[in-house]
Amino acid sequence: MKMYLISDNVDTLMGMRLAGVDGVVVHKKHHVEKALNDALKMDDVAVILMTETLMKLCHDQIYDIKLHNQKPLIIEIPDRHGNGRTKDSITKYVQEAIGVKI
Repeated sequence: MKMYLISDNVDTLMGMRLAGVDGVVVHKKHHVEKALNDALKMDDVAVILMTETLMKLCHDQIYDIKLHNQKPLIIEIPDRHGNGRTKDSITKYVQEAIGVKI
């Protein structure tokens, strides 16, 4: 099983290729949807990595895939501009998950 990257940045793709991860660079929503559908058809892909910007473009489709498919695992990775999370996002996530203030 392997990973596949769907990115909006050539630098991210080149870095992942150095690690042995193949992928594609897309920018428009319909191209993202096509790349995602193509990746889903690949039998040997177990993990799809997507940049935050692209995840936001196709949020509903990704949610549907995660809800109805056991594989592949779709993981959001930060793009080169950083991430949209606050600095305490992990703490907040743990607090919501266990219901205890840390």
